[in-house]
Amino acid sequence: MSHCGYVALVGRPNVGKSTLLNRILGQKLSITSKKPQTTRHQILGIKTEDDLQVIYVDTPGLHNDSKGNALNRYMNKAASEALRHVDLVVFLVDRTAWTEEDEIVLEKLQHARCPVVLAVNKVDLLKDKETLLPWIEQLNTKRSFDEIVPISAEKGHNVDKLEAVVAKHMPEGMHFYPDDQITDRSSRFVAAELVREKLMRNLGDEVPYGTTVEIEEFSQDERGLLTISALILVEREGQKRIVIGEKGERIKVIGRDARLDMERMFDAKIMLNLWVKVKRGWADNERALASLGYKHD
Repeated sequence: MSHCGYVALVGRPNVGKSTLLNRILGQKLSITSKKPQTTRHQILGIKTEDDLQVIYVDTPGLHNDSKGNALNRYMNKAASEALRHVDLVVFLVDRTAWTEEDEIVLEKLQHARCPVVLAVNKVDLLKDKETLLPWIEQLNTKRSFDEIVPISAEKGHNVDKLEAVVAKHMPEGMHFYPDDQITDRSSRFVAAELVREKLMRNLGDEVPYGTTVEIEEFSQDERGLLTISALILVEREGQKRIVIGEKGERIKVIGRDARLDMERMFDAKIMLNLWVKVKRGWADNERALASLGYKHD
């Protein structure tokens, strides 16, 4: 009998949800950076092994958006909606750090109608490992979690144990996706996300949140060369200059790093063209967000 189910990966920004998904899948799907709110969309990562198919939902980090723009509201809604139709929730926290945003996630989980597993991530970075067990006991007083698993998504420690816990909660049923499919997202979407990841990693703290990426061309010729043209949208002229960099050096680095990742992802030679354009107020305009793919099903 086959088993198949949905698992939501939730947590505050930057606790390692996308890193965990990439580790489970054994390849890069969700983009990562050290900056919070790198993930903006709900992304499905599909792992099939024999009779078991697990569909992981990587969500944007839940955060306080009371003063946020339309993009922040979109990200919070995407994360909250993931809780509605899943068979299991994996709630990630960062070691022994507990913040107001963790409380926001915990409050959202009161509405979850499925089991909730707590994954304590980044335990490899704990200086005093003896603090872990008392902390786990303290977390269990906040909610009756079905299981608590300490892990390191970055190093892979205990991730197999977490996957075994997930497998136990998957219901019987036919697989929803072909066995070789790893995501529901299009290649164009993945390409845009890879460019955005390089922006997040190569720019300062402010500029990345004012940028998004739109794929204008995605075509492959008879020799197998894949041509991808990406438009980087920023909100201000000053941001455009920063993205391009002195004598175009920064955008060259962004393009080179994105192209190398794309070649690994698509298993093809890539011709990547990048342009930067100012589109004022895109992040706080509902219609503009929808046209750029920030819309709920």
